[in-house]
Amino acid sequence: MINIASEQTAELAVGVAGLTDYLKLLLEENPQLRKIWVVGEVSSTHNHRQGCFFTLQEPDGSAAVNCVVWRSQLPRLTTLPAAGEQVTVLGQIRLYPKRGSYQLTVWQVLPAGEGLQALRYRQLRSRLAAEGLFDAARKRPLPAYPQTLAVVTSVEAAAWGDIQRTLSQRSPGVRILLSPATVQGLQAPASVAAAIARVAQDGRADVLLLARGGGASEDLACFDDERVVLAIAQSPIPVITGIGHERDQSLADLVADVCAHTPTAAAEQVIPSLDDLYSEQVQYLQRLGQLLSSRLQTAQQQVRSLQSRLQRLQLDRQVVQRQRDLGWQRQQLTTLLTQRLQQAQYQHQLLQEKLAALDPAAVLKRGYALVKAEEQIVTHADQLPPGTSLEIQLSQGTVKATVTDNSPTS
Repeated sequence: MINIASEQTAELAVGVAGLTDYLKLLLEENPQLRKIWVVGEVSSTHNHRQGCFFTLQEPDGSAAVNCVVWRSQLPRLTTLPAAGEQVTVLGQIRLYPKRGSYQLTVWQVLPAGEGLQALRYRQLRSRLAAEGLFDAARKRPLPAYPQTLAVVTSVEAAAWGDIQRTLSQRSPGVRILLSPATVQGLQAPASVAAAIARVAQDGRADVLLLARGGGASEDLACFDDERVVLAIAQSPIPVITGIGHERDQSLADLVADVCAHTPTAAAEQVIPSLDDLYSEQVQYLQRLGQLLSSRLQTAQQQVRSLQSRLQRLQLDRQVVQRQRDLGWQRQQLTTLLTQRLQQAQYQHQLLQEKLAALDPAAVLKRGYALVKAEEQIVTHADQLPPGTSLEIQLSQGTVKATVTDNSPTS
């Protein structure tokens, strides 16, 4: 009986290779296992020249599966597996006959749970930063003395009460406009963006304060929403955020012109205190008095210096000496002009005497006559042939004659 049973068992038994081939066929040809998403926690990783080997397990350690990402696929991964991280992987189940084990060949690794949210946050932050929304160059300064402040927050939030109390203590005269919004939950991003748009459309406010009290990360998710970020970026007036949280800055904080950590701090920063303004005015007056006193002392020193210079110069003596010099120069000029005048008068007399001596009328008065022939003065007798008509001018009157004879000088 034993031999017969052994022979029958031997006929039914399969080899190890046959078993693994069968299992390989079941696993690798199963359509659900050829492309499957698996979520788990990375318990260990090992980088090899062929790729990255890691183990994916349940958080409580109740089950585990070996995984591999081949080297050629690593650059295509959204995130690299790291020990302790919760991930979702896409891959295919493969069985290796030599080891009699299976593993998951991974094509893609994505963060899961909080990791996925962090990835989306990083991607959105990088894109908005590339668009220049966080650049320091586009930040606008808050107005020094705003007259009207718009607040975007929830009416029921404690932040609204903190803001009102702070503003009333610091500057009771400032005008506060509330643009209510839902600041938590799925409706919050659209509500906050609409509230910011209402402030811009109203046009009365000088600055906008976006506020919310503290809370868990998931409660503050609306301030990382792209709709809220774009609404802040498009605001025509400066925006200050006062979102009470202790984690990294939200995207709303990054795009805002000024960021404060709490609603109270934002209210204190946007509106100057009357006490502070009074102290500043006192300081300004003190500095102005010191400046005027300093300038007065400087002017007095300059006056004393000029007086000292005047005393050293002895200007009265210089004026007297200058007057004396001018008197002497005037006397010399008068003497010189008198001499020049006398010389000119003497020359004038000489010229008059010469003119008198050369005057033809004076010569005629002495008995001489002026003979003209044909309007020409005659000086030689040989110029007057007989019969020539003459005109003889005497001292008084003229005589006409005719040449009857001439006797030229030999």
